Amino acid sequence: MYIGRRSIRVLNRSIYSTRQSRDASSTHRSRIRVPAPFPVMESCPLPTCPCRPAPEGLEIDREQPLNGTMAAYSEQILVCTGKDDWKSKIEDEEGEHGELVRQLRALLGRGGKFCDPYNNVMLTNSSFPSANPSSSVTSAYLLPSFRYIPSLSNEKSSVENFVKGFLQPTQLHDAHNALPQELKETLIRDPSLQTQFVGVRDVDDILVLICGHGGRDRRCGVLGPLLKSEFEEKLQMKGINATTTSSQATKEQSLHSAQVGLISHIGGHKFAGNLIIYIPPSFKDNPLAGQGLWYGRVGPEHVEGIVQETILEGKVISSMFRGGIKQGGEVIRL
Repeated sequence: MYIGRRSIRVLNRSIYSTRQSRDASSTHRSRIRVPAPFPVMESCPLPTCPCRPAPEGLEIDREQPLNGTMAAYSEQILVCTGKDDWKSKIEDEEGEHGELVRQLRALLGRGGKFCDPYNNVMLTNSSFPSANPSSSVTSAYLLPSFRYIPSLSNEKSSVENFVKGFLQPTQLHDAHNALPQELKETLIRDPSLQTQFVGVRDVDDILVLICGHGGRDRRCGVLGPLLKSEFEEKLQMKGINATTTSSQATKEQSLHSAQVGLISHIGGHKFAGNLIIYIPPSFKDNPLAGQGLWYGRVGPEHVEGIVQETILEGKVISSMFRGGIKQGGEVIRL
């Protein structure tokens, strides 16, 4: 469907007008501090057992407050590449993974068919393997929707249906009210298209995603693999099976299971180690169930405390907290 320049100008004007109105009204409101809807603790407890030594010589910003340094997004696409490092720009990768990222960027980025400034979709590569590594299709996770798509084709119409069926918003922002109906229909989700993707399921594993993008920045390239090994060890010590893939057999052996993986750039290399923890909705007794938490300045000495306090007990450690996201795309700040 072709979107003309006039429609784009209408969209830009409506967005600008809405933001002007919002900014003007905000100057007349005092800032009210709302209590966090989950338990918060100031700092990470000291480790009670040996951990890997922290690497020396890394320039880490330990002064800037971390809260609010997470860029807002509505959904994260986690592409399963089976690799633990990538080129500086993941769209420059070869093979089916790079092709999928290039097509998604073209559709969702500025000027793309499905571009919507109020629906920011984050594209990230991961070290998790695809469900069928030898095939020409790719697997992906959608977070915080907590969905797993085992088979994604690079065929153009299939990628468009994936975006339209899973990634577009279910309700448009008010700034879009002035748009032509044709453009509104392009930007809204069509859930009926989801049936074209076989094997889609909910994610019930804890996901620990650690930036290890050495091709982008040495700090994360050094800390990422170290933290991955530390998390796998400390999760096992707490009775949580830590794997790189989702396994029904693993779930039957343990009450909880987690997947620990390396991911590409998510911003803020100066705050390394950076990680995102997604707690699935099925963890109903955890106050953070269905949410994703971003932590920065994480070292090996913090991993045991993060596993105990955040993953098991649902407490946010404020000194490391960069931001968070709920299902539906609501951003969490402290």
